[in-house]
Amino acid sequence: MVKQIEISLPNFSRGFHLITHLVTRELGDLPEQGLLHILVKHTSAGITLNENADPSVRVDFETFINKLVPENDPDFIHIYEGSDDMPSHIKSSLFGAELTIPISRGRLNMGTWQGIYLCEFRNYGGPRKLVLTILS
Repeated sequence: MVKQIEISLPNFSRGFHLITHLVTRELGDLPEQGLLHILVKHTSAGITLNENADPSVRVDFETFINKLVPENDPDFIHIYEGSDDMPSHIKSSLFGAELTIPISRGRLNMGTWQGIYLCEFRNYGGPRKLVLTILS
């Protein structure tokens, strides 16, 4: 069985945002076992699975990724939408636009301290869309 849901997230500021609760509230009843696949339908945002308890981890992610791919790099020519344009595309490719999580016993089978992050790489990214696909 395949079930697919498309959801819109609210506007998030630039950074790494824990969205596990926004995803799970849209899923409804999950199968006894299967997979949840999440796709971010944007080229300037990403998704990842990481620490869900200490918010400083998300701040450190933002600090690190901005050092790795800084804005205002004179070598970037794709800056039509601002200095965060090309860096956001590179960051999206580094983190990825997809995530797959096992479903076991009717629940997402993540570690105790794991949560789903939306990685917002734009200063003004706007509402983001996710496609949630449940495979059982």
